[in-house]
Amino acid sequence: MPEARKPRTLRQMYGEELKLRRIAAGMTQEMLSDIVVCSPTLISHFEAGRRLPNPDDAKRIDAALGTDGFFARWLEDLESRYADFFAAVAELELQATEIRQYGSTLIPGLLQTDGYSRAVFRTHGPNHTAEELDQKVVVRRARAKIFDGPLAPVVWTLLDEACLRRKVGGAAVMAEQLLKIVGMAEAGRLRFHVLPFGAGAHALQAGMLYLMDFQDAPPVAYAEGHNVGYLMDDPAMVQMCQMGYNLALSDALPQQDSLALVRAIAKEYEGEQE
Repeated sequence: MPEARKPRTLRQMYGEELKLRRIAAGMTQEMLSDIVVCSPTLISHFEAGRRLPNPDDAKRIDAALGTDGFFARWLEDLESRYADFFAAVAELELQATEIRQYGSTLIPGLLQTDGYSRAVFRTHGPNHTAEELDQKVVVRRARAKIFDGPLAPVVWTLLDEACLRRKVGGAAVMAEQLLKIVGMAEAGRLRFHVLPFGAGAHALQAGMLYLMDFQDAPPVAYAEGHNVGYLMDDPAMVQMCQMGYNLALSDALPQQDSLALVRAIAKEYEGEQE
């Protein structure tokens, strides 16, 4: 049986194409780096998909390889709307057949309402214009398109009760956010569970976790902290993350009990508005 390939991001495909074109031109990484005016190590990073060239470097690559602006044009399409540590995750979730997400203190981005997202982004720094916040909200909202269509992934969502109780954006925003989750679960768009405070310590209490499975590639795991994220494809590490998710899920409320708790908390928020 052939070994399953790893899921490829657009950055990795860009790098693979660069390597193929370089070899076809009879050039080593050192030769190309001399023309681009960078280190051979940086060329290696480009080809592995770990880094992207800047626009000037891409133009020099096209000139060196005679590719008529190919890499410069492709680079424009690859400019990520996401933070560097999340860009690869955003690409991979488009390929995922199953997603399992855990939120420790915040509702995961895929499920956020515009009001909730705006309130979260507003806390990221001291100064934000309305236009900047709107742009970030639109980018986050676009990720939720993976729920649409016949190829939508199976999505599991596990939330610590803290996500429901932490008042992000005020009572009205929270009520809308929680009722959206209820609606998505009832419509069959996600499987939903809550880890109540009464469960005590659990396997995922250290922080956020995101698991993705693919049709023809091994699974990956992603963990995130303050302005940093870690994408893992090492089988042993991914397996440990999957085990932690399963252990935490075993401590969670059943879906109907979870939804009943969410409705009750949403009603409390609605009551604060009266």
